[in-house]
Amino acid sequence: MDINEEERQKGKTVEVGRAHFETKDRRFTILDAPGHKNFIPNMISGAAQADIGVLIISARKGEFETGFERGGQTREHTLLAKTLGINQLIVAINKMDDPTCNWSESRYDEIQKKITPFIKSCGYNINKDVFFVPISGLSGQNLSEHISDKNSKLHDPRGSWYDISKPTLFQILNSLSPPPWDENGPLRIPLLEGYKDNGIVAVGKIESGTLYGSNMNCILMPNKVKVKVTNVYVEDDEVPYAKPGENVRVKLLGVEEDQISKGFVLCDSLSLCSVVSEFIGRVAIVELLEHKPIITAGYFCIFHAHTTCEEIQFIDMLEVIDKKSKKKKIKPKFIKNDCIVTAHFLLSNPVCIEVYDKLPQLGRFTLRDQGRTIAIGKILELKN
Repeated sequence: MDINEEERQKGKTVEVGRAHFETKDRRFTILDAPGHKNFIPNMISGAAQADIGVLIISARKGEFETGFERGGQTREHTLLAKTLGINQLIVAINKMDDPTCNWSESRYDEIQKKITPFIKSCGYNINKDVFFVPISGLSGQNLSEHISDKNSKLHDPRGSWYDISKPTLFQILNSLSPPPWDENGPLRIPLLEGYKDNGIVAVGKIESGTLYGSNMNCILMPNKVKVKVTNVYVEDDEVPYAKPGENVRVKLLGVEEDQISKGFVLCDSLSLCSVVSEFIGRVAIVELLEHKPIITAGYFCIFHAHTTCEEIQFIDMLEVIDKKSKKKKIKPKFIKNDCIVTAHFLLSNPVCIEVYDKLPQLGRFTLRDQGRTIAIGKILELKN
């Protein structure tokens, strides 16, 4: 998926790659999010558009350990996936054909045993919403063709312990149900980008409502720019309409390229999204920085919600609950690790957000500081 020259040279995904494939029953859009810690903000924007997470873990000796150790990206990516609303997770243990693994069942079991408690601690239901599969991305084993299928050219007796009755990656994907969507709700499309291509095109995922391509009147928030939708594309195909869950390209009239930014939201003209700079939110502290072990009023960090990113400040702590003792304290002077806090927040600029109970996709957020995720939260109340 590393398709531009910079990514090839560095060996890292920088932007969010986009590709498509179809199975017998489903059509999938792949959002290849960057794994390197320097590009986590890009990963957040990409993951915010996903319905299902596929966490690729290297089985190669040393690589798994590096990614999963304290401060490794495997942990942060798993936590962010759950925070961003990805409630179904496939853990694809890759490079099983590497000489250090040699399709070892004990290596697969070791990785699964080590990572399962952490995935559970992120809020996933291990028995219901998490699926493990050993794969080789290089050879294609257990992607669509099963390693234990003796009629397949990818058959390898070293992987016979992964019985033919167990699913391949594609079989797992086909078995999962898409999340519930409100196609009759107000139109909400958080945008990833806008560009020129025989007109102005905006890219995003429909989180609510139905988008029509026949001169539908819309408003681009937060700047309240009136636009007209002339064409809607899903993958490379023009469609008459698109429903929630679809990643779309939308051709617009009435707007210039420099009037579209990541984090803007396309709404129908009869129902606009909320635009605020202050809100009340509840956050669970994940892990504060070693040199900043407490948060007091005035603490600045970076706010991420759907595709938007903005500086944010803790204005006032209203309530804190200690995760271990469950003790509650009103109006604490400071907060630290292992607590849940309700606070008043101030953003540096107004953004498009909603109360979590109204529209979760626009009501959940992540707080990061100096390249680390420090808290995850939900918006409880908007302040005008």
